Amino acid sequence: MALINFKFIKSASKKNEFLDSVLPQIAVVGRSNVGKSSLINLLANNKKMAKTSSTPGRTRLVNYFNVNNEFLLVDLPGYGYAAASKSEKNNWDKMLDDYFEANTNYVADDNGELVLDLEKSNLKLVLVLIDSRREPTNLDMFMCEYLSLREIPFIVAMTKSDKLSRTDLNNSKNKISKILKLNLDRIVVTSANKKIGSAELENSIRSKL
Repeated sequence: MALINFKFIKSASKKNEFLDSVLPQIAVVGRSNVGKSSLINLLANNKKMAKTSSTPGRTRLVNYFNVNNEFLLVDLPGYGYAAASKSEKNNWDKMLDDYFEANTNYVADDNGELVLDLEKSNLKLVLVLIDSRREPTNLDMFMCEYLSLREIPFIVAMTKSDKLSRTDLNNSKNKISKILKLNLDRIVVTSANKKIGSAELENSIRSKL
């Protein structure tokens, strides 16, 4: 079944407004202006599902979408918007941290170490978006390291791939793989304009549900 039945549910500006639902969650995160809204519209096959903007820093809320009544797609605040005030950046950082903490569950293993219990965690997968035309920023690397340390499954979605030639795109993918120390099969090339990558993303999502 294609991921076409999208329905916007609500936005949350703080922890106590997060949606309490039994449905599994797939989160989308990335630098401001990386194309999160466009990627959501690509998955929904609807250019108007998520509001896009040429101005960075517009996604300041946690936005919830119900998909096929199977899972929630969660659009998280974009990070790295240089023009934002220090207090705004701190608020966005806290919201991201609160979201991950609220939707993951950890248990002690036989050695007493805390490990992620994915079955009991609401959050099943994070899509980390990176502009295919640029190297991962320090914030991108921090996000991937953060998710790795917390054992939260994630893949990288390279956005705006239609802006590059095939050779440059392959070089970019290899560079991102090397910088982030990820296998190539954890990196998906996407383009909202050319409708590239939706099937690969859907397969990755469904593998975690």
